[in-house]
Formats: sequence, structure tokens, C-alpha cells
Amino acid sequence: MILPHIEPAELEALDLAAIEALAVEMAQLAGAQIAASLGRTLAVRYKMLDAAEEAVYRDPVSEIDQSVERLIRDQLSERFPDHGIIGEEDEPVRVGASDFVWIIDPVDGTTNFVNGYPLFAASIGVAYRGRPVVGAVWCSTSHALRSGVYHARSGGLLAFDQQPIAGVDRKAVRRRIVGLPRVPAGAEIGFEARQSGSAAIECAFVAAGLLAGARFDAPNAWDVAGGIPLLEAAKATVLTKAPDGEWADFAGFGPVDAPGPAWRRPLAIGDRTVAEALSRLTLA
Repeated sequence: MILPHIEPAELEALDLAAIEALAVEMAQLAGAQIAASLGRTLAVRYKMLDAAEEAVYRDPVSEIDQSVERLIRDQLSERFPDHGIIGEEDEPVRVGASDFVWIIDPVDGTTNFVNGYPLFAASIGVAYRGRPVVGAVWCSTSHALRSGVYHARSGGLLAFDQQPIAGVDRKAVRRRIVGLPRVPAGAEIGFEARQSGSAAIECAFVAAGLLAGARFDAPNAWDVAGGIPLLEAAKATVLTKAPDGEWADFAGFGPVDAPGPAWRRPLAIGDRTVAEALSRLTLA
């Protein structure tokens, strides 16, 4: 669904700077909780078990996912009590009653996290009438070789821990990297494939110029809501696959109604040439 165009003057009147500041604060709090838990034995449950005798364990949820989301929800309810909240781990609140909806993934890359593999993130996106306008993504590592928060708002600059950053020109690098599990056999796109296990990290890394692009075949809104504003601030292209099978520029998640955004569509990101090349790949 194409969302109504939002004029720059309307966005300016929304005080997105204050919302971005809170999103950064919440991402920093989430990162601090995640970092403090490293090395502990964590309680882990799994969302999806099949009915067979041997259960297939998918989508782990740690106690940290749950505690981080509760912390963020409590802070948001105090600071913006009229805003809606959608999180990966708990039921939506006030969705449909506000133009603003916070979309939270408390730990993106939980499988990495519970295994001690140090690539994971906390992602906070804010949608206005279904369109992501603010993003803050705490990453366990970064272009600065340390943890920190990538953040941006519509009409603003891409920043890392409150410092504006510009993507590094890597045109001289002959073999760039894209976020894919693999390049399909027989396809020659001029890139090597890597997959981090976190869509939020890959969005942030494309925005910062560490990855040339990435593709996600079935992301949830909370996987990418925090990353899309980063990409837009970096002038990257975000393509999505419509139900008719055609790829087009991402325009938003559509109407956000309870119980949550009915959105789970493929995305291809990067500069336009890279995003279009990734969108054409047939992935098994």
C-alpha cells in the first residue's frame, strides 16, 4: 500500500528531534542491559515447536529480550503515554489510537546472543502513520570497532553516538560485501556474501557503508523499522516486493492496526544499482 505523502513541513512540526533523542536513550539502555548480561547463563525459551516427537527449536527468546522490552515499554509509557507500542516479545498497546507507533526489537540476533557470538543489536523504530521516521539501532560492534548507537530521523543526518558520520567511499574496493546467506549458483553480481544473523545490524552497516547492500526475504516490521530511517538518511535505496511480485520503493508498513502491522515483505537495500541487482536474485 502506498502511504499518503508526508510534507517536510509536517515532519518538522512533529518534533522528531525529541523523539530521536529518546529513541537513542532507549537503545543505549538496551545495549547496557545486553552487555551486562554477557557471560551469564540465560534462561531461553523458543517460540515455535512443531508437533513431531523431536521438536524443532526456532526463534529463541532470552530473559534479556523480555527484560529489555519491558524496560523500554515502561519508559515510553511514561514519556509518550499516547504513543502506540509494538514489540517482538509482548502484546501491542495503544496501536490504532495514535499516529506514532514505536516498533521495538529488544535483541535482534538472539541466536547469536545466546550462543555468545558477538553480533547482535537492539532496534527501535518509530513510525508515523505507518512510515518509519526515526530509528536508533544499538550494535554490538560498528565501523568504530566498538558498540554504539546508529541513529537518524527523517530530514536529518546519519549519526553514531550523537556524532554525524558519512559513508566511506569504497568504490576502489573491487570485491564488496553484501548481506546474503550466499550468492546463488550461476549468478555473478560482483559481490561476496556474508550474513550477520541480524537484519538490524545489516541495515546499519549498509547505511554506514560497511556493506554494499543486503536482502531480507521475510523480515518482520521490528527487524527493519529501526534501520530504514538510517538508510534513508544515508541516501540508500530501500526496495520492497509487493504482493503482485513487483519490486518498488518502500513507502511504509501500511496502516498499523491492532494486533500489529500485517507486514512481512522482502526488502533489498543499498545504492539503487545494488538494491536492484539484489532484488533480481532468485534465492532458494
